[in-house]
Amino acid sequence: MTASISSSILSAVEPPSAVRVPLAWLLEHGSWPVRVRTLLDLSSPTEESRSALGAVYLHPPALRLALQQRRDGTWGGRMLTVAKSGDPAFEGVGTIPAVRRLLEYGWEPDAPPFHAARRLMFRLLAEDADPAFLYELRADAGDDEYLVRRGRAHLREGAAATLAQLGCEADPRLRGAAVRALERVIAYVRATSSTTMTGEGGASQAPSTPVPANATPPSPHFLVMLAYMPRFRSEHQDEMSRLLTFLTAATPGGVPRSLLSRRDLGQPQSVLGDPLAGVSESSALPSMLAWLEVLARLGFVRRNPAWSALLDRLLDERDAKGMWQGRTTALAAPERPWDWPTFPLGEPARESLVADMTFRLAMIAKLAGRALEPA
Repeated sequence: MTASISSSILSAVEPPSAVRVPLAWLLEHGSWPVRVRTLLDLSSPTEESRSALGAVYLHPPALRLALQQRRDGTWGGRMLTVAKSGDPAFEGVGTIPAVRRLLEYGWEPDAPPFHAARRLMFRLLAEDADPAFLYELRADAGDDEYLVRRGRAHLREGAAATLAQLGCEADPRLRGAAVRALERVIAYVRATSSTTMTGEGGASQAPSTPVPANATPPSPHFLVMLAYMPRFRSEHQDEMSRLLTFLTAATPGGVPRSLLSRRDLGQPQSVLGDPLAGVSESSALPSMLAWLEVLARLGFVRRNPAWSALLDRLLDERDAKGMWQGRTTALAAPERPWDWPTFPLGEPARESLVADMTFRLAMIAKLAGRALEPA
């Protein structure tokens, strides 16, 4: 079934009843990342339980991924490439999704693999068009100045999202990059909101006039960056409200003319409206949860009744103890650089996947303002 999420924005309402979480079951049956993140994100770890936090560094998939890092700090000299679905060796994975996957595994931001990678991420924040820092995008960009700039912009947003998740919000280099990115996105939001037309049947269409040259639509990596920068968001509340209005609108039926003017690199994507509209629960549930987590971290789920209703519907797929009871055969692993790091955290066995889904739903519920009740 396809989720229809578009609706008007209403003021925040009282959170519903507490969400039951099988903490003991997760701590017994989840993979080590799920167990550790259950302690960190869903409960208050005791002194006795803190001794288990280091187990994420012995998690076999995490070790396999970390050992692929080169001496230059990259994974295979790539940045945005993701590994093929189900590949236990993570062959071909790029640096940005690799670092974020290790963070999702529960590795702390000061872990050794992140030191060199962090330096690379800060270099990618620079507002230049040096093709030497295009990595795997260099082949497609060639000597085309437009494609070089677009490629650097894609990598800049991915690097900013990674640095934000690494806890670098206070760094002036990241804050400066976030300000510039926000200015470009808000310019796009203003332009499209004033020129959007309504087509037959009231359907939203892309604006017929070009948007400003310095304006860009939000990307998933841009939203991930904001999701991990709470202080920055509090300093730009008006812009966050504009962004929420944009994200709750129906996705337009076309693409703005300025985005059609040149061939693009195809790796990232633009968010031109409601990111959950048209996402099928049966075929892309992990991606749906990735979107809900980003929107919950932004504080948007609790402010939008349709997204809250979607979260309620997904929570209804759990049993009385709070364990997810859906079909694991429908859990297609994400394949895009921004959401690939989120799933799966454990091995591809049913019990591990159930624990993955149970943990993620509980965490999203907490981020969305729901109280948790240990089952």
